[in-house]
Amino acid sequence: MQTPKNLHNLDIKAFAKAQTHLTGDTPVAAFERLAADCSGELTGHVSWVAQGAIDPEQRGKEDVWLHLEAKATVPLTCQRCLHPVPVALLIEQDFRFVADEATALAQDDASDEDLLVLEDSFDLMALIEDELLMGLPLVPMHEACLSERAPTSEEEEAILAEVKPNPFAVLASLKTGRH
Repeated sequence: MQTPKNLHNLDIKAFAKAQTHLTGDTPVAAFERLAADCSGELTGHVSWVAQGAIDPEQRGKEDVWLHLEAKATVPLTCQRCLHPVPVALLIEQDFRFVADEATALAQDDASDEDLLVLEDSFDLMALIEDELLMGLPLVPMHEACLSERAPTSEEEEAILAEVKPNPFAVLASLKTGRH
């Protein structure tokens, strides 16, 4: 198989049968959904490797496989200080292609690899972007922001008690006439 020209419309079965090995270095800005989650200037690249393979299954069928690796550093917003924080992403994942969605659902719990439905037209770049998006931290923070000591619940209660008087104490002072 020749090197595919359109990675958004890939014949994944032919890719796997030819055991094609592709590498790329794509600007982060080219991944629109990933870029939308970033803050600041998007100057980085996503370096990726895709390797196709066919593995004979026990039932005599051939399984179509894709091994994907991707790495990038993207600027996100620190949720503590609200300044940009560079976050390193690393993806190493194996995918096995199955005939249909029902097969994928039936085999998903028992398989270590991710299962995808085998289609005539496969978007490799969308898969790379999906995996990077799933690798984003839920709460990005600088290392220094993570290590700053947050108040304990007892300290928070003490702070609240100082700021706001106890409502029952206010009522008691009204009853006794001391306000």
